[in-house]
Amino acid sequence: MPQSPSTTNASTSPRKSPRRSGDVSTISDHAVTGAHSSPSRPFGKRAAPDSPSKSPTKGDLKRPRLDEPSSSSSARVSHASSQSVPDHLHEPLKIKKLVPHAVVPKLGSRGAAGYDLSAAAECVIPARGMALISTGLAMALPPGVYGRVAPRSGLAVKHRLDTGAGVVDSDYRGEVKVVLFNFSDQDYHVKVGDRVAQLILERILIADVAEVEELDATDRGAGGFGSTGVEKAL
Repeated sequence: MPQSPSTTNASTSPRKSPRRSGDVSTISDHAVTGAHSSPSRPFGKRAAPDSPSKSPTKGDLKRPRLDEPSSSSSARVSHASSQSVPDHLHEPLKIKKLVPHAVVPKLGSRGAAGYDLSAAAECVIPARGMALISTGLAMALPPGVYGRVAPRSGLAVKHRLDTGAGVVDSDYRGEVKVVLFNFSDQDYHVKVGDRVAQLILERILIADVAEVEELDATDRGAGGFGSTGVEKAL
């Protein structure tokens, strides 16, 4: 049967039909998917014998919202948060007892920042005075950190005790002692084993020292001691 001119023109058109023998995708597939076709099903890929092809629907082609994370990303976030723990140094904090009854520093809880420092000898901190508390310990700190002797909140609030001179260098090997100030009007008695302070390990940065003729200028300049907002006393 002779073909009509319109049929002949369609058959000779350079545009190829997307349907070929053995193709999984059909003409209706491409009409629906268009640019949204999944890259996991390339054009012309044969389907597995036990998994018949299925034409996608508009529901299947719904784009995911950017503010809705996938279940896999949510799982990764929750896993990462559950694994978030404080960094541990490669080398331990080495402690040497100088007296048998000295107490090795330890953390009060899993999330505590400081290691408890305990008294190794009895003493009295006079009212409005200070005392040097012996811990009976020497230590070697890991490289790159120093030890900061910090006050205990309970002693500060209840007895007005505070620490001073709280820097332990990493190369110091003598006994660590705690300077305690008593700002109350009553003497404070320290017993052996009492926790008097806490040791916090802090990272430090070391820089070379360079002497220069001039410093770079800033808006603040040499202003200090209240120059950024504290009113001057009349």
